[in-house]
Amino acid sequence: MNISSPAAQASRQKPVSIALRIPAVIFSWIFHPIFIPVYVIAFIVYLHPTYFAGFSEQAKQQTLLVVLLNMVFFPLLSIVLLKALGFIESIYLRTQRDRIIPYIACSIFYFWAYLVFRKQVMYPNVLPSFIFGVFLSCNAALMANIYQKISIHALSVGGWLGFFLVIAFSQTMLMTWPVSIVILIAGLVCTSRLLISDHTEKELYTGLFLGLICQFIAAIVI
Repeated sequence: MNISSPAAQASRQKPVSIALRIPAVIFSWIFHPIFIPVYVIAFIVYLHPTYFAGFSEQAKQQTLLVVLLNMVFFPLLSIVLLKALGFIESIYLRTQRDRIIPYIACSIFYFWAYLVFRKQVMYPNVLPSFIFGVFLSCNAALMANIYQKISIHALSVGGWLGFFLVIAFSQTMLMTWPVSIVILIAGLVCTSRLLISDHTEKELYTGLFLGLICQFIAAIVI
């Protein structure tokens, strides 16, 4: 098992000018992995022409609220509690060791969110499919964490791109501009992480690949 120490992680940091560091930090926070599911589901709720066409505004807001609670609030709360109890060294999860328990906790919350939407037949199948893909990618990252500290940012934007490609293949919406935008975002996010984090190119590519493939698997299985 390759669980690197904080000192080893810090030694891989690269000097970056302030002109590059500031936008890289901004992109890393705006497109933080914890927020990506909200962006994706907001897209299918409000921008896709058919998936939520028959839903009231209140039903759409309730959908986003469930996502915010199960995929943002509870994962963040669990990480804060883990830090307060001394189970992790930093809420930023800079080491492989720090990521083990949060991966497990998040996978539980994601699977619960999947069950919530899966059991309610009024929701389009694409919604639980995406969340199941997020659950799969979280568990894939946990397994990969044994060997390397893959980029969670790359994992999340890879999943975002994979899901948009799934929609494109379904031919329910012209996805040229959404896919193009996500490819641009993925490039900016991965470049930002390469500049300001200790991730290697291999860790970024691994994250992108796992995110993509997990969404494809979920689309086939669900």
